[in-house]
Amino acid sequence: MLDLLLKGGLVFDGTGAPPRYADVAIVDGRIARLAPAIDEEARTTRDVSGFWIVPGFIDIHTHYDLEVEIAPGLAESVRHGVTSIVMGNCSLSLTVGESQDLADIFLRVESLPAPLVRKWLERAVSWGSPQAYLEHLRTLPLGPHVAPLLGHSALRTAVMGLQRSLHERASDDDLAQMRSLASQALDAGCFGISVDMVHWHKVSGAFAGRSVPSHYADAREYRMLAELCRERDAVFQVTPNPQNALSFLLILAMSTGLFRPPLRATVLSALDLSDHPQLWRLFPLSTFIVNRLLGGNLRFQTLAEPFAIYADGPITPLFEEFATGVELNSCANGDARRELWASEGFKERFRSDWERRELRTFHRDPARMWVVASPEAEQVGMSVAKIAAARGMNATAALIDLLATHDERLRWVACGANERPAIRGRLLAHPHIHPGFTDAGAHSRNLAFFDGALAVLRQAMATACLPPERAIARVTGEVARWFHLDAGELRAGRRADLLVLSPEGLRTPPPAPVEVDDPLLEGARRMVKRGSETAVLSVFVAGIEVVRQGRPLPVLGTVQTGTLLKPTVQVRGQAAVLRRYRNRIDDEIVDHPFHEYWDIFVFKHQDRRNVLLHCLAVLMMYSSGLALVITGNPWWLLLVLASQATGLSGHWLFERSHVDIRDLVFSWRASRCLNRMFFAVLRGRYWHEVGRVRSEFAAFQGIAA
Repeated sequence: MLDLLLKGGLVFDGTGAPPRYADVAIVDGRIARLAPAIDEEARTTRDVSGFWIVPGFIDIHTHYDLEVEIAPGLAESVRHGVTSIVMGNCSLSLTVGESQDLADIFLRVESLPAPLVRKWLERAVSWGSPQAYLEHLRTLPLGPHVAPLLGHSALRTAVMGLQRSLHERASDDDLAQMRSLASQALDAGCFGISVDMVHWHKVSGAFAGRSVPSHYADAREYRMLAELCRERDAVFQVTPNPQNALSFLLILAMSTGLFRPPLRATVLSALDLSDHPQLWRLFPLSTFIVNRLLGGNLRFQTLAEPFAIYADGPITPLFEEFATGVELNSCANGDARRELWASEGFKERFRSDWERRELRTFHRDPARMWVVASPEAEQVGMSVAKIAAARGMNATAALIDLLATHDERLRWVACGANERPAIRGRLLAHPHIHPGFTDAGAHSRNLAFFDGALAVLRQAMATACLPPERAIARVTGEVARWFHLDAGELRAGRRADLLVLSPEGLRTPPPAPVEVDDPLLEGARRMVKRGSETAVLSVFVAGIEVVRQGRPLPVLGTVQTGTLLKPTVQVRGQAAVLRRYRNRIDDEIVDHPFHEYWDIFVFKHQDRRNVLLHCLAVLMMYSSGLALVITGNPWWLLLVLASQATGLSGHWLFERSHVDIRDLVFSWRASRCLNRMFFAVLRGRYWHEVGRVRSEFAAFQGIAA
């Protein structure tokens, strides 16, 4: 008997293929069958005609490492359709290190509520090893599936101690210990390593105001971690320093793959900055250079909506990028901040910092800072610049007065990126830019992008920047394959992580964030999103319904529905990794059933137009040699270059499969296969070979499912 039967839905399988109407049968937490009509008895049968059945969403950038210890259901993400999350981003994880040190690192960077941190510290233990930490995660009643990264700041602190990690370069012995501990974490099941170079990620505690430990590493330390990931084809998540262009160039250089395996690098973040309206073009250009020309595997992360950040007076991550803002954020309470404002020269220093023309991530424009709450009710809805004009004051002076007078009672919001829907859509549609970067679990008072995947679908429906099947694949199967997650696709044999969505609900505008007193955090205030109940009818994790009509069910966080995921690909050694990449079909298909290069070659040359151009290229190549022998004119050798261009044009125009650089210049395997294809076409046998490899690949997909 079936456990659950969903009948009549429009199924999007997460691969980007066109949807189809099908019934979905679920047994023991897995998809038993997908078929046009299934007439078997089931414990529960639901008619979902008129709705979509899609894979559960994957959030590739969360900071749930602490919250999963307190509220493992992670309801604020799951209610929006997220069934798998990647945590441990931006160098912050709990994988290794002393609990108090980790709390000092997490508390300020992630703006986590103090009650949550206290509750964790009361029962926290120092893990004896990364393996012990992952074993601990397996005991939690996880709501979604969890894929952890090893945080570099945690690693650096565990090896060097918090004080040294914030002030010193790593010694050779330190690097050796870091490499050993990081290797243990990757062996235990971490999906990769996260690094953070951003200057405005600060710590709390005794060293309040210092940047997180990862920021103080040198290029040698970053390269060591990158090489460790390169050797295993593990994920290397990195956030460059926006005030240091060299950090961005270092990342691009580490990512290249000429004559070595590429680095599986995911970088924050590809945004359309309002103050730099042409800068967004840098991200597609960078991926073209690194991936297409230099053999890399670079991906950026982007946000599916305007990047609006809320603030409580001077308490905001936006102030962490200038000295006086750091001082304000470092104060223990409002009394300490009032003393600071009253101290001699502080207001003048703040004004100087605020108005300094330097490379900045926050625009610091009072005309684009909007008051959303204030003791002076008439200010709500006004910009700081408008308030200044009404008072007849300089805008900076008015801001200082508002902050010093109202402190956290003044709540304001500013948006400095992703405000143009057309450009946002182009970033979302780019194959080397992943929708993500929600920061779910972090900055609880500053932002609420828990519904990031839904935002991708809503924008696709509203602007047609992506067809629905492609938009769904972007936040399910596509990111699952790149991050090596066992998730993101609907097919027989796969785990039943799926959603029932209302297409009409997806056409409604995205909801604005709201504030709630979260009982899971001892009533601490946090920003969340509501309104997904119009779009998300049901969320199933491993076949268990955990959300209905956008509302979490009691089972979420009390029964273990999610699991600790393991990387679907585990490979060791640069030679093995390089072989995988050289033999990949395209950017999406790295794993396949083919062992002979001829089979790979045939699978990459199925379009008749592409095959015709390659045969023409072979003729041109032989003709150049024959003409050279007959005429003695070396200019005929230019036909060799023309033949290369002809073959490449076939891939560019008709079949965007991977072209290995060494094969493009010259390799015996490529030469043999080109000749074999040419003569197979002449004998009429080539299309039989195409049918054979298609069948083998289809069988492989069925077995892998």
